Amino acid sequence: MLHFYGGTDRAKARAAMRAEVEKAVGDGAQLVRITDANAASDLRAALRGAGMFGQRQVAAFDGILANEEMRGIFLAALPSVAASPDVFFMLEGKLDADAKKRIEKHAEKVQQFDAPAKGKDSSIFTLANALRAQDRRALWLGLQRELMGGKAPEAVHGVLFWGAKDMCTKSRDEKTRERAKKIIAALAALPHEARRRGEDLEYALERFALSGV
Repeated sequence: MLHFYGGTDRAKARAAMRAEVEKAVGDGAQLVRITDANAASDLRAALRGAGMFGQRQVAAFDGILANEEMRGIFLAALPSVAASPDVFFMLEGKLDADAKKRIEKHAEKVQQFDAPAKGKDSSIFTLANALRAQDRRALWLGLQRELMGGKAPEAVHGVLFWGAKDMCTKSRDEKTRERAKKIIAALAALPHEARRRGEDLEYALERFALSGV
Protein backbone atom coordinates (compact mmCIF):
# COMPACT_ATOMS: atom_id res chain seq x y z
CA MET A 1 0.00 0.00 0.00
CA LEU A 2 1.42 3.37 -1.06
CA HIS A 3 0.59 6.80 0.34
CA PHE A 4 2.07 9.66 -1.68
CA TYR A 5 2.73 13.24 -0.49
CA GLY A 6 3.89 15.82 -3.00
CA GLY A 7 3.72 19.40 -4.20
CA THR A 8 5.74 22.59 -4.00
CA ASP A 9 5.15 23.11 -0.26
CA ARG A 10 7.55 20.45 0.99
CA ALA A 11 7.28 21.58 4.63
CA LYS A 12 3.52 20.97 4.78
CA ALA A 13 3.78 17.74 2.83
CA ARG A 14 6.54 16.48 5.15
CA ALA A 15 4.56 17.40 8.28
CA ALA A 16 1.46 15.61 6.98
CA MET A 17 3.43 12.50 6.07
CA ARG A 18 5.26 12.48 9.41
CA ALA A 19 1.94 12.49 11.30
CA GLU A 20 0.65 9.55 9.27
CA VAL A 21 3.91 7.63 9.63
CA GLU A 22 3.75 8.02 13.41
CA LYS A 23 0.21 6.65 13.43
CA ALA A 24 1.21 3.70 11.25
CA VAL A 25 4.13 2.64 13.48
CA GLY A 26 2.18 3.18 16.67
CA ASP A 27 1.24 -0.48 17.01
CA GLY A 28 4.81 -1.73 16.96
CA ALA A 29 5.66 -1.81 13.28
CA GLN A 30 9.25 -1.55 12.15
CA LEU A 31 10.04 1.84 10.57
CA VAL A 32 12.50 2.05 7.66
CA ARG A 33 13.53 5.47 6.32
CA ILE A 34 15.13 5.84 2.88
CA THR A 35 16.38 9.04 1.22
CA ASP A 36 18.28 9.66 -2.01
CA ALA A 37 21.47 9.54 0.09
CA ASN A 38 20.96 5.86 0.86
CA ALA A 39 22.41 3.09 -1.27
CA ALA A 40 20.22 1.50 -3.93
CA SER A 41 20.56 -1.79 -2.03
CA ASP A 42 18.83 -0.15 0.98
CA LEU A 43 15.86 0.74 -1.22
CA ARG A 44 15.69 -2.78 -2.64
CA ALA A 45 15.67 -4.24 0.89
CA ALA A 46 12.90 -1.85 1.98
CA LEU A 47 10.82 -2.74 -1.08
CA ARG A 48 11.07 -6.45 -0.27
CA GLY A 49 9.32 -5.79 3.05
CA ALA A 50 9.63 -7.63 6.33
CA GLY A 51 8.88 -11.06 4.86
CA MET A 52 6.28 -13.67 5.77
CA PHE A 53 7.41 -14.17 9.38
CA GLY A 54 8.95 -10.77 10.01
CA GLN A 55 7.65 -7.77 11.89
CA ARG A 56 5.22 -5.55 9.97
CA GLN A 57 7.12 -2.83 8.13
CA VAL A 58 6.39 0.83 7.52
CA ALA A 59 8.68 2.47 4.95
CA ALA A 60 9.12 6.23 4.54
CA PHE A 61 10.78 7.35 1.30
CA ASP A 62 11.97 10.97 1.06
CA GLY A 63 13.16 12.40 -2.27
CA ILE A 64 14.32 9.09 -3.72
CA LEU A 65 13.32 9.99 -7.29
CA ALA A 66 16.16 12.52 -7.36
CA ASN A 67 18.50 9.52 -7.49
CA GLU A 68 18.32 8.10 -11.03
CA GLU A 69 19.12 4.53 -9.97
CA MET A 70 16.57 4.60 -7.17
CA ARG A 71 13.99 6.13 -9.51
CA GLY A 72 14.22 3.19 -11.90
CA ILE A 73 14.08 0.65 -9.08
CA PHE A 74 11.08 2.23 -7.39
CA LEU A 75 8.98 2.85 -10.49
CA ALA A 76 9.55 -0.73 -11.63
CA ALA A 77 8.43 -1.97 -8.21
CA LEU A 78 5.20 0.07 -8.08
CA PRO A 79 2.81 -2.85 -8.78
CA SER A 80 4.29 -4.92 -5.93
CA VAL A 81 4.35 -1.89 -3.62
CA ALA A 82 0.65 -1.31 -4.25
CA ALA A 83 -0.16 -4.96 -3.52
CA SER A 84 2.07 -5.23 -0.43
CA PRO A 85 0.55 -5.60 3.07
CA ASP A 86 3.26 -3.22 4.28
CA VAL A 87 2.64 0.53 4.20
CA PHE A 88 4.87 2.73 2.08
CA PHE A 89 4.91 6.52 2.49
CA MET A 90 6.55 8.65 -0.15
CA LEU A 91 7.49 12.35 -0.16
CA GLU A 92 8.54 14.13 -3.36
CA GLY A 93 8.42 17.62 -4.81
CA LYS A 94 6.93 18.35 -8.22
CA LEU A 95 6.77 15.19 -10.32
CA ASP A 96 7.43 14.84 -14.02
CA ALA A 97 4.45 13.65 -16.08
CA ASP A 98 5.58 10.02 -16.38
CA ALA A 99 6.28 9.51 -12.67
CA LYS A 100 3.08 11.34 -11.72
CA LYS A 101 0.93 9.10 -13.93
CA ARG A 102 2.50 5.88 -12.70
CA ILE A 103 2.44 6.79 -9.01
CA GLU A 104 -1.16 8.04 -9.11
CA LYS A 105 -2.17 4.78 -10.81
CA HIS A 106 -0.78 2.62 -7.98
CA ALA A 107 -1.08 4.83 -4.89
CA GLU A 108 -3.84 4.19 -2.36
CA LYS A 109 -3.72 7.83 -1.32
CA VAL A 110 -2.29 10.93 -3.04
CA GLN A 111 -2.03 14.30 -1.31
CA GLN A 112 -0.72 17.49 -2.91
CA PHE A 113 0.54 20.46 -0.91
CA ASP A 114 1.26 23.37 -3.22
CA ALA A 115 2.50 26.72 -1.93
CA PRO A 116 0.39 29.70 -3.06
CA ALA A 117 1.68 31.43 -6.16
CA LYS A 118 3.65 34.53 -5.33
CA GLY A 119 2.30 37.78 -6.69
CA LYS A 120 4.54 39.91 -8.84
CA ASP A 121 6.94 41.93 -6.70
CA SER A 122 6.35 45.57 -7.66
CA SER A 123 8.79 46.97 -5.08
CA ILE A 124 11.54 47.35 -7.69
CA PHE A 125 9.37 49.55 -9.87
CA THR A 126 7.91 51.54 -6.97
CA LEU A 127 11.30 52.49 -5.57
CA ALA A 128 12.84 52.99 -9.00
CA ASN A 129 10.04 55.34 -10.05
CA ALA A 130 10.35 57.36 -6.84
CA LEU A 131 14.10 57.58 -7.35
CA ARG A 132 13.69 58.67 -10.97
CA ALA A 133 11.11 61.34 -10.04
CA GLN A 134 13.19 62.67 -7.12
CA ASP A 135 10.14 62.11 -4.94
CA ARG A 136 11.64 61.99 -1.46
CA ARG A 137 8.31 61.27 0.22
CA ALA A 138 7.47 58.33 -2.06
CA LEU A 139 11.03 57.00 -1.78
CA TRP A 140 10.95 57.26 2.01
CA LEU A 141 7.54 55.57 2.30
CA GLY A 142 8.55 52.84 -0.14
CA LEU A 143 11.76 52.24 1.77
CA GLN A 144 9.92 51.99 5.11
CA ARG A 145 7.34 49.64 3.62
CA GLU A 146 10.02 47.27 2.35
CA LEU A 147 12.07 47.31 5.56
CA MET A 148 9.04 46.92 7.84
CA GLY A 149 7.79 44.13 5.56
CA GLY A 150 10.87 42.12 6.41
CA LYS A 151 13.02 42.73 3.34
CA ALA A 152 16.72 42.78 4.22
CA PRO A 153 18.47 46.18 3.92
CA GLU A 154 20.96 44.57 1.53
CA ALA A 155 18.09 43.54 -0.74
CA VAL A 156 16.59 47.04 -0.65
CA HIS A 157 20.00 48.50 -1.45
CA GLY A 158 20.18 46.16 -4.44
CA VAL A 159 16.75 47.30 -5.65
CA LEU A 160 17.79 50.96 -5.50
CA PHE A 161 21.08 50.20 -7.25
CA TRP A 162 19.19 48.39 -10.02
CA GLY A 163 16.80 51.35 -10.33
CA ALA A 164 19.66 53.82 -10.70
CA LYS A 165 21.40 51.68 -13.32
CA ASP A 166 18.13 51.27 -15.21
CA MET A 167 17.62 55.03 -15.16
CA CYS A 168 21.14 55.58 -16.47
CA THR A 169 20.89 53.14 -19.37
CA LYS A 170 17.38 54.06 -20.48
CA SER A 171 17.49 57.83 -20.15
CA ARG A 172 17.82 59.92 -23.31
CA ASP A 173 18.41 63.08 -21.31
CA GLU A 174 22.07 63.81 -20.51
CA LYS A 175 21.19 65.65 -17.31
CA THR A 176 19.17 62.70 -16.01
CA ARG A 177 21.93 60.31 -17.04
CA GLU A 178 24.52 62.32 -15.09
CA ARG A 179 22.26 62.36 -12.04
CA ALA A 180 21.85 58.58 -12.33
CA LYS A 181 25.63 58.15 -12.40
CA LYS A 182 25.94 60.18 -9.18
CA ILE A 183 23.26 58.02 -7.55
CA ILE A 184 25.06 54.85 -8.64
CA ALA A 185 28.30 56.14 -7.15
CA ALA A 186 26.56 57.15 -3.92
CA LEU A 187 24.86 53.77 -3.58
CA ALA A 188 28.09 51.91 -4.33
CA ALA A 189 29.81 53.78 -1.52
CA LEU A 190 26.90 53.55 0.93
CA PRO A 191 27.70 50.13 2.53
CA HIS A 192 31.38 51.10 2.98
CA GLU A 193 30.42 54.43 4.56
CA ALA A 194 27.96 52.71 6.88
CA ARG A 195 30.64 50.29 8.08
CA ARG A 196 33.10 53.13 8.57
CA ARG A 197 30.57 55.04 10.66
CA GLY A 198 29.58 51.92 12.58
CA GLU A 199 25.92 52.26 11.60
CA ASP A 200 23.44 49.75 10.23
CA LEU A 201 22.82 49.77 6.49
CA GLU A 202 19.13 50.38 7.23
CA TYR A 203 19.91 53.82 8.71
CA ALA A 204 22.29 54.63 5.88
CA LEU A 205 19.48 53.89 3.41
CA GLU A 206 17.16 56.21 5.32
CA ARG A 207 19.70 59.01 5.11
CA PHE A 208 20.06 58.36 1.40
CA ALA A 209 16.29 58.52 0.86
CA LEU A 210 16.05 61.84 2.70
CA SER A 211 19.01 63.36 0.87
CA GLY A 212 16.93 64.09 -2.22
CA VAL A 213 19.55 62.77 -4.65
